[in-house]
Amino acid sequence: MNQSQALWQPPQQLIDSANMTRFMAEVERQHGRSFSDYDGLYQWSIDDKESFWSMLWDFCGVIGDKGERILVDGDNIEKAQWFPDATLNFAENLLRNRGSEIAIYFRAEDQVEEVLTYRDLYQQVASVADWLRRNGLKPGDRVAAYMPNMPETVVAMLAATSLGAVWTSTSPDFGEESVVDRFGQTEPRFLFCADGYFYNGKKIDLSDKLHNICAQLPSVEQVIQVNLAGFEPNPRYTDWAEISSNPVNSIEFVPRRFNDPLYVLYSSGTTGKPKCITHKIGGVLLQHMKEQMLHCDIRPSDRVFFFTTCGWMMWNWLVSVLASNASLVLYDGSPFYPDKNILWDYAEAVNISLFGTSAKYIDTLKKNNFVTGKKFDLSQLRTICSTGSVLAPESFDYVYDSIKQDVCLSSISGGTDIISCFVLGCPILPVYRGESQCRGLGMAVDVFDDNGRSVRNQKGELVCTQTFPSQPVYFWADEGGEKYHHAYFDVFDNIWHHGDYVMLNDRGGVVIYGRSDATLNPGGVRIGTAEIYRHVEQLDEVVESIVIGQSWESDVRVVLFVVLKLDRQLDDELIDTIKKTIGKKCTPRHVPTKVIQVAEIPRTKSGKIVELAVREVVHGHPVKNILSLANPEALEHYRNLSELQH
Repeated sequence: MNQSQALWQPPQQLIDSANMTRFMAEVERQHGRSFSDYDGLYQWSIDDKESFWSMLWDFCGVIGDKGERILVDGDNIEKAQWFPDATLNFAENLLRNRGSEIAIYFRAEDQVEEVLTYRDLYQQVASVADWLRRNGLKPGDRVAAYMPNMPETVVAMLAATSLGAVWTSTSPDFGEESVVDRFGQTEPRFLFCADGYFYNGKKIDLSDKLHNICAQLPSVEQVIQVNLAGFEPNPRYTDWAEISSNPVNSIEFVPRRFNDPLYVLYSSGTTGKPKCITHKIGGVLLQHMKEQMLHCDIRPSDRVFFFTTCGWMMWNWLVSVLASNASLVLYDGSPFYPDKNILWDYAEAVNISLFGTSAKYIDTLKKNNFVTGKKFDLSQLRTICSTGSVLAPESFDYVYDSIKQDVCLSSISGGTDIISCFVLGCPILPVYRGESQCRGLGMAVDVFDDNGRSVRNQKGELVCTQTFPSQPVYFWADEGGEKYHHAYFDVFDNIWHHGDYVMLNDRGGVVIYGRSDATLNPGGVRIGTAEIYRHVEQLDEVVESIVIGQSWESDVRVVLFVVLKLDRQLDDELIDTIKKTIGKKCTPRHVPTKVIQVAEIPRTKSGKIVELAVREVVHGHPVKNILSLANPEALEHYRNLSELQH
């Protein structure tokens, strides 16, 4: 495939009707500018950032008082304050629709199905908010959820934030210690939980875990339990059904400042106790509305799906879709139960217009030769978003060959740190193989080499050279801000250093090679891990892989671990094939010194593989906070391997 050949070109009708095009025209009208393409609009958005974010507020119809000042201390990225005089309420912006249209579609595997209208949603939020208020919830208090991805979780979040509280959540697959490590730091007064959940056809009881978690969270005054799986409710907990059905029909939204805290999200915690990344009300709302309305072209009545749990930032991103008058499509459970059709059956049934998932899910479908073909009516599907890890170029081909041809495939990337994206899709730009389409509007994204020089068509560090509204307001309990500074501003002075190893090309596309701290350095040459994964995992025998650099004889050698199909064992012939493939497709420096078969790859709760944890185990170092992993037992496959002793 010619890399300069687009896999998808937006049809003119789509360009003409896109929200991005409407916004561009509005900027031209108000500012007397003329933009020939997206690049021109993007450059204006960072050259005149105050005008851009102010116009975005108006274009998206943010409910609130914008205030007079747009930006204070804008030259100091770490200390800058956006919209310091503005007041708004997050929940009010998501509950603007009170009609009879569907607000939420929900399925828990093949066990539970539910729909909620906007009117129903508002009424339930009103009832729960009234109960929280009567039980003493105040602005700034924390409300936590240990919940599946279900409508009640959305209702609880909106009820809490309508009163100015700070919301934080994890998913029920987190272990007790992982939950306590998180909520123990933020000290919630109220905890929402479920009796159980469904996964891979099984009904999982949460009663024992909940009992142990609550015993270790002395800040929790009340526990509210939702019945999902049908287990016997705990009489010591408040019943959700009671508080959500009270006849309360209005909400007194508490006005808050733009930079007041809204969410606390958590780092993965694989290198120590999770950092409590605290995000601001206005920054989250404005950034999400920008990404969803402009970059994803979400419109009223669209149905938006993202496969996520409440422990991943994409849940927070997804629920903001309500501010665009679109419908949430929620799913909880395994994406492969009872078979690989489950999510595509759902997409057809509710006419999903944006299908969001992980790169790993797409790779798994590809490995299993899954083809939608004529089995599903995906005529309403306009956008597929992929994130969580690098989407290989071959997976781009797969989507267009086997899922849908006329779709905007958006490989997006950002993270928990900014609760949003630095690189995004764009409905008026073509899609090129292996590339994210563009840098996000208002995000001054650049690529620096090791000397801090801006480079193009060359691998380097993803940085942001200007302030943006969705920076964290702070890390919870980080007095003095030392942890916050160290996380983003230690590498380059007054520059946000994000920790991704990327390349920015001449047409504005971004190619991501993996995390900077996981890059390999054999002979002092930096290698992105995604380059190796891309080619190894094209081999039929290989299910997945993980690669690290092992310190060896005053240098670093590349060690590749592979999970093979059940009927395969690693032998000299396959090792030779793997090495030759990498050498031919990459460079001789990419070729691993060692190739070792393992049974399992360790990963975080959100599905990301953990090169750093494997590297620590291989070197005999302790892995901090091991329970932050979804499968910590997998690390035992890498401990004291005889193959790594010579």
